[in-house]
Amino acid sequence: MEYILSGALGLALAACSGFRVFVPLLAASIAYHTGVLHPSPGFAWLGSWVAVGALGTATVMEILGYYFPVVDNLLDTITTPASFIAGTVLMTAALPDLDPVVRWGLGVLVGGGTAGIIQTGTTLLRAGSTMGTAGLGNPVLATAENTLAVLGTVLALLLPLLAGGLVLILVLYIATRLRRWRQRRKGRKSGSVVPLA
Repeated sequence: MEYILSGALGLALAACSGFRVFVPLLAASIAYHTGVLHPSPGFAWLGSWVAVGALGTATVMEILGYYFPVVDNLLDTITTPASFIAGTVLMTAALPDLDPVVRWGLGVLVGGGTAGIIQTGTTLLRAGSTMGTAGLGNPVLATAENTLAVLGTVLALLLPLLAGGLVLILVLYIATRLRRWRQRRKGRKSGSVVPLA
């Protein structure tokens, strides 16, 4: 059961890093610092005062940065690889004492992959919002992402199994939408009609 709970916690926190890179990292850092959670071997640094301070500052800057036009799209460019790294770290740090190859493999594939899928979805949404509303709709999207990152992180810490299940549903939904979007683009290039549903 410990492995299931740890995996669900890591998965949920990794998913939240797809919305905001530093929110779940800060929450995990505080949880490790206060002893609420215990990191896997090699991740004690995540609970240090330095990590808490640095991640707190980065969290505030990231959240505020998404409310400024142009900066939000620039942040998407930076946070896409950063979310993959954060998701990997969060998943790996949450897993109990496993063989390092297995832990890091799960961290990269499951944690990094989940964060990457969600970040890709939010990046495409912001690009669509920028084109469709000349950026005026982007603050609404930023607020939704901030809310999902914070609420998802809290849910992950309090109810990891529920949060992990919700993440699986969200990832499957986003992956399906991305696949359909790619099919529509291919259909437009080839001149054939692809159904929207």
